[in-house]
Amino acid sequence: MKLSARNQIAGTITAVKPGATTSHITVEVSPTVTVTASITNEAAEELKLAPGMKVFAVIKASDVMIGV
Repeated sequence: MKLSARNQIAGTITAVKPGATTSHITVEVSPTVTVTASITNEAAEELKLAPGMKVFAVIKASDVMIGV
């Protein structure tokens, strides 16, 4: 897989929670850090995402927000 995005973090899926239109995918990137992505149910099914699967969380930097 080749992507132009530079923010790629390897991890393991720990949960896949389908909703009405989107699925929330939780990825453990270290023992104390998880990342959750919201993707369409269709994409989750097409990729056959499941707990235990090794994946990359690809983060588009322009969409990262910080709050305090």
